Amino acid sequence: MNEIFKGIRPLDYVLAAVLTGAGVFLMSENISGSSTDLAHPLSTTTGAMIPAFLLVTLPILWRRRSILGVIAVTAVTTLAHVLAFGWITRCGVLLPLAFALAYGVARFAGSVRNHLIGLAGVVVLQVVMLARDASIDTVLNGLIIALPGTALFYGIGLLVQNRVTKQSASMAPADQRLAA
Repeated sequence: MNEIFKGIRPLDYVLAAVLTGAGVFLMSENISGSSTDLAHPLSTTTGAMIPAFLLVTLPILWRRRSILGVIAVTAVTTLAHVLAFGWITRCGVLLPLAFALAYGVARFAGSVRNHLIGLAGVVVLQVVMLARDASIDTVLNGLIIALPGTALFYGIGLLVQNRVTKQSASMAPADQRLAA
């Protein structure tokens, strides 16, 4: 059991809890059907949306271990959620989740190839979500917000990663710095 949670830091739990709590709230709002000013009418108001949405938000816990795996699982579970429940509002949680994943790509993906794969996966996640989001009239209008936000959070992640790398290099023993 400890192996499953190995490498997860306290901030990872906070991030997962905030996104999951927001997801439960948003799905509860969908279930209540109280929003009448949506771009598309809700397809369903079933309570099954809540536990199914947990499968979308919880994988962020493992972003440090396998960011590409987390993106893949999140995209697939989002697709399953879209197919199962159709037109509902997801963007209020999935856009911040996608931004967190973009940040994670910059911090934890490693090679340039993995960065490109990760960013492509984040964009696929966003397109899948936007394809049936009741609050957004078209995918293109949603991408106008999603893509710049993704680029911004990816850039912040790169800055942080560069700073961490520089700090690590300056803290290396003197003989390792001289050899470099």
